[in-house]
Amino acid sequence: MSTQETSPQLWGGETTKAIENFPVSGEPIPVAVVRWLGRVKAASARVNGELGLLDDDLARRIAAAADRVAAGEFDDQFPVDVFQTGSGTSSNMNANEVIASLAGEGAHPNDHVNMGQSSNDVFPSAVHLAALDEATNRLLPALATLERAFAAKADAFTDVVKAGRTHLMDAVPVTLGQEFAGYAAQVRLGARRVTNALPQVAQIPLGGTATGTGLNTHRDFAEKMRVALAARGGLEVRAPEDPFEAQGNRDALVELSGALKVVAVSLTKIANDLALMGSGPRAGIGELYLPELQKGSSIMPGKVNPVIPEVVMQVGAQVIGNDAAITIGGLQGNFELNVRIPLMARNLLGSIHILSTTSELFATKCVQGIEPNHEGCEASAEGTLAVATALNPHIGYDKAAEIVKAASSSGRTLREVAREHGVEEATLDEALNLRRIAAGNAA
Repeated sequence: MSTQETSPQLWGGETTKAIENFPVSGEPIPVAVVRWLGRVKAASARVNGELGLLDDDLARRIAAAADRVAAGEFDDQFPVDVFQTGSGTSSNMNANEVIASLAGEGAHPNDHVNMGQSSNDVFPSAVHLAALDEATNRLLPALATLERAFAAKADAFTDVVKAGRTHLMDAVPVTLGQEFAGYAAQVRLGARRVTNALPQVAQIPLGGTATGTGLNTHRDFAEKMRVALAARGGLEVRAPEDPFEAQGNRDALVELSGALKVVAVSLTKIANDLALMGSGPRAGIGELYLPELQKGSSIMPGKVNPVIPEVVMQVGAQVIGNDAAITIGGLQGNFELNVRIPLMARNLLGSIHILSTTSELFATKCVQGIEPNHEGCEASAEGTLAVATALNPHIGYDKAAEIVKAASSSGRTLREVAREHGVEEATLDEALNLRRIAAGNAA
């Protein structure tokens, strides 16, 4: 959102045409892209001034105006619909016109504000930088918070034994600590996948102008721009491995979106597990107490629902959907330019945003407040007939299966039936130690 009330109109004719041409969604390009367009324009004015291509006073005025755009003072001056020309040309022209108006007399949108640039290298660069910034400074810290929350619960739940489950059926006992350590690792690995995608996102096409050849730009412009933008944003901004790859493809954005999809899949699985373990309180699994945040029903008194896990699962679905559109956008580039960039920007930055906020929410409003239902965990651990697996080394699989079948059909305990089948008490005491079973080969 803008940091000030609506300003007088600063854009010009090209922006007006775009507003008229694209009345599609009513949703403008992401604010993060607008502000990075401001940073790019400010840096380009200063670099062109240093290179002697732009009058010092004009360079100073353009840079100061662009800095204000970058600071968010004029977010309301960027009304062009996100579903616009696929190169983002309309939004680049929007930025040129707004900054020229702010810079004052003698500042021309194309000749000066856009000097040494093209929409074809500026707009994707702004998108890459916005994604790099948001992933680095918002998403990764949020995932770190969530990982720490799961890791803390893993430590706290080390000795809480419960039934394991595979195929939603009883399996050998595990501990809640083991399960939560697995969740922490999922989040940690997801963050690593995001991190591994960022060096490619950091390669920006700026300096390639229209097709990647760099026509109408100074030979030192691109490198000076990368240095200036890195210094301004505190990010590592890299040269492309090949200018034509960087100009014609948005594979790095597809790669990052793929990593976000994996995070979404992980969080969905975790949230579903927590909702199931917290189900009840009397007719469900009942192994966890989830934080009670609000009434769960307008008609059923006392009902409480797993609202945060449900939010997480809905966000996961949205991120996966966003990734599908980004994938399609990535594969539809032609020759020297991908022309689905606004769509990709919208979905990618949207995914980063909702994963960031949801990870924080998941940690603070759900995971940190989870408590074990000791009675429920103990009952499930003792009730699973899969503990007979521990008898295999002592009596063999077939005899153990026979005991399980008899116990299941009769409703009696495994220990009681095993005794009738001649298993000695000492063997039962050794084999059916639930904590030792949960420890597995670490026992």
